[in-house]
Amino acid sequence: MIKKIIVVLSIFFSLTSSGQEQTSSPYSSYGLGEIKYKGTTDVKALGGLGIAGDSININLLNPASYSKIKLISFAVGGTTSFTDIQNNSESDKSKRTSLDYLLVSIPLKKLGVTFGLMPYSSVGYKTNSNLTELDGTERFKTKTGSGNVNKFFTGIAYSVNKNLSFGIDFGYHFGTTENDFTESLYSPIVLQYSTKERNTSKTNGYSINTGIQYSKKISSKLNLLTSFTFSPETKFKNTNDRVIATVTYSNNGSEASFDVSDVVTTKINMINPSKFSFGAGIGEAKKWLIGTDITFINNRKLINRFDMGSAVSFENSTRIAVGGYYVPKYDSFSNYLNRIVYRAGFRYENTGLVINNTSINDYGMNFGLGLPVGLSRINLGVEFGKKGTTSNNLIEENYFNLSVGLSLNDIWFKKRKID
Repeated sequence: MIKKIIVVLSIFFSLTSSGQEQTSSPYSSYGLGEIKYKGTTDVKALGGLGIAGDSININLLNPASYSKIKLISFAVGGTTSFTDIQNNSESDKSKRTSLDYLLVSIPLKKLGVTFGLMPYSSVGYKTNSNLTELDGTERFKTKTGSGNVNKFFTGIAYSVNKNLSFGIDFGYHFGTTENDFTESLYSPIVLQYSTKERNTSKTNGYSINTGIQYSKKISSKLNLLTSFTFSPETKFKNTNDRVIATVTYSNNGSEASFDVSDVVTTKINMINPSKFSFGAGIGEAKKWLIGTDITFINNRKLINRFDMGSAVSFENSTRIAVGGYYVPKYDSFSNYLNRIVYRAGFRYENTGLVINNTSINDYGMNFGLGLPVGLSRINLGVEFGKKGTTSNNLIEENYFNLSVGLSLNDIWFKKRKID
């Protein structure tokens, strides 16, 4: 097990070092950034279906599932994203690799304890725009952003009986994001001077997530599964340092000087919105499952870390997931392919972001495999999706995500017999 822990930690640091910017979405400049917290690799392959819980894979979406874990489990996951970004006149491509989660789960009879670290939201984008005035002067504007808000959490669940479980987790959120707005003036003689506004935001706060899972046998083979979660609204403290400066550039494009003319520090409370979800499904244990999940998020109260203009607002949002899995024969000894878990799912999300009176929606189609390796699992997932639109001078993102998750499991506290 020590060797397994070393493997997990090495992957964690590798993914962290190679994935500083975990998104390339221009929409990440608004609100808390792009929300990255979407579950483990196996759950994402189901479209984000959070109704299931088993003895090996950790389900982050409902803390009641922690009591289902029967083995000591160390889990790590990461995603590489390939994105085509376009508007009505231009297009660009990006690639990002990021850490999704690092988790530990410990079973204690009827209790299950889980703790871990993951990125909660991320900022990462770069946009350029030109405007030529009547006198021939050209204004060139650049917007860039980077940084993450991370989440460390610990949770506990209790099995009342084999059908009913309750759970709760507590999260602490922390991180720094940076947004730069640069405006340069070009006349017939190119000017080297630019005005830059730099906003550095430090965020910290807490969150709570509660959950219930209930299953009932409705025939000799079929089970009905239901899931409820609720997260109350909390507040994140946000300290924003706004710096106005005059910048000069060297011939190679790097900043040669950064002369500060004004510094303003403001403190605001960012809303972490309340959420409620309900899910239900039907299936045969260790064989197949199909279900759906719907989540309502009170995003209407969201605000930006700094002023983004009247064209941006927020609305309450809805997330719908439909998915399932199939295992040909989980205990097959002669055919490895029969022991693989085959997963698929679809999700739709109204993100809650409204720009130019247009709601920003996100669609995704998911597929995945669960590969058994002894007591452990290798989970693979792919996702094809689209976010946004080119209508009303907006941006459309078409993306392909490749995810890998490792669930390294072992049995501790086992009495050994001496022959």
